[in-house]
Amino acid sequence: MDLQFIHPTQIYSVRPCRNPDANDLVAIGGEHSVDVIQILPDRCLRIASFHIGCRVTALAWSSRTVSPSSSENWILELTAAVADYGLHLLTKAASSTENVFSFGGGLSGHHGRINDMTFCGGWDEDSMRYLATVSDDKNLMVWDLQPGVDMNGDDPESATRPSPSLSPTSDRPQPLAYAITFAHPLTSIRSHPGTNKEFLVSDCFGSVFLTDWRADPEDSEDGVLRNSSILELIEPESLAASVTGGTKQWSASVDWRPDAIDIVGGVYNNRFVLWDISKLQGGVPTVNNVGAIESGGIFRWCPTYPEHFAISNRNPTKGAVISVFNCNYIHAQPSVFNLHSRPLLVNDFDFLSTPGIPRIVAAVGKTLRVFLIGTEN
Repeated sequence: MDLQFIHPTQIYSVRPCRNPDANDLVAIGGEHSVDVIQILPDRCLRIASFHIGCRVTALAWSSRTVSPSSSENWILELTAAVADYGLHLLTKAASSTENVFSFGGGLSGHHGRINDMTFCGGWDEDSMRYLATVSDDKNLMVWDLQPGVDMNGDDPESATRPSPSLSPTSDRPQPLAYAITFAHPLTSIRSHPGTNKEFLVSDCFGSVFLTDWRADPEDSEDGVLRNSSILELIEPESLAASVTGGTKQWSASVDWRPDAIDIVGGVYNNRFVLWDISKLQGGVPTVNNVGAIESGGIFRWCPTYPEHFAISNRNPTKGAVISVFNCNYIHAQPSVFNLHSRPLLVNDFDFLSTPGIPRIVAAVGKTLRVFLIGTEN
């Protein structure tokens, strides 16, 4: 069943929650607020609204989140980046009101648009403690949201210390940040449930980096500080065009296949590419499908049927379109979903992690669309 949710402003960012106990929750970022929507069988129910006062550019869920459908003692915990380069930690429990904790602005954080963000991978305590953000200022910043908290329980006061995520704003220490600098503006960052020490980072000119953010710069053999990239993947045509000045900046989008840590996918203008890290050939893609789309915007893997991935269109003459591909038939024609006519585009989208037929949530103008990508056999 297709569903819709009408937001009072344009929706700029969409992020479904991937936690097993909260896979029916979706966060949407608008002109001045973040709303949390619960996807029910017959409707979309807003269960929280956080007023921030600035346009949202990126969202990320903490692994601590639990949906009302899973527990009476549910809790929401997520972060939002906004257009003035600030960051906000948003929390709400079943027995409390919405709480907004602001950090990262001014001299302590980014100095360019924050394009993407993600919590640390894995499923341990670190996945709710460390947040990574990437920006046009060429920096990857990893934030410790709970500085001074002993996650191993060796601190005798930790048993009686209130949870930092639900503490009043005045009681929270400001997060600490570790910055890793790259050569070009960064467009996307992804974490993986199989590792808590690497991030997948892409820049605007066709390079993708697998970055170990926990690496100690002092251990670098060549003495170069903050050089933590394990390997670099390259989309040759995009990189060549950027070096020769043959094109404007690319808006590359990459994603990490959730069930296979060696598989990375991305979209670059009129083609999508797939890398198999276990079979690297100088960092170039294993699959390079040119002409599969006219102008790709966002690339996303499906978490429940991971052989599927989807790409949104950013050509204003085509309207709001999402194409779904199957890795097993990589050169076959995709399933195309026309969500709205021009001039509207898909501002953001992703797959839900709910069981059954895969569903996509997409932001088109002021509308959140929820739809199936297939039917029962």
